[in-house]
Amino acid sequence: MELILKQDVQNLGFKDDVVTVKNGYGRNYLIPQGFAALATPSAKKVLAENLKQRAYKEAKIVDDAKKLAEAIKALEIKITAKAGGEKLFGSITNIDIAAALEAAGQPIDRKFITSGVVKRTGKYTASVRLHREVIVELAYEIVAEK
Repeated sequence: MELILKQDVQNLGFKDDVVTVKNGYGRNYLIPQGFAALATPSAKKVLAENLKQRAYKEAKIVDDAKKLAEAIKALEIKITAKAGGEKLFGSITNIDIAAALEAAGQPIDRKFITSGVVKRTGKYTASVRLHREVIVELAYEIVAEK
């Protein structure tokens, strides 16, 4: 079943992508939730025209995302957490990284940050998706609270 996504769907695609999914997933989840619409020939033509008109605006958005990526790369993020030696009491997740970025003046939604669960002090990296074409690696350090 071919569908046109109306919004970004995790692990499937971005808004205005034409994707092929199993019939049940499309009929029972994506279409009723409003995440997608059927990709009929006329809907594909309308989508192509809309994408053509939106190309200029998209280029400006990508440029802004690249500037933001450079600003994020330059940041030195340090997250303090309670720890016993090297091991943390708890863990550091995307929520903590998003809070540290916001404190540094670069608010990013936690849904766009990908990093594993960290349970030790040290230096780590997380990937931040600013746009479908712009993904930046963010280096951060976890230090023990004193």
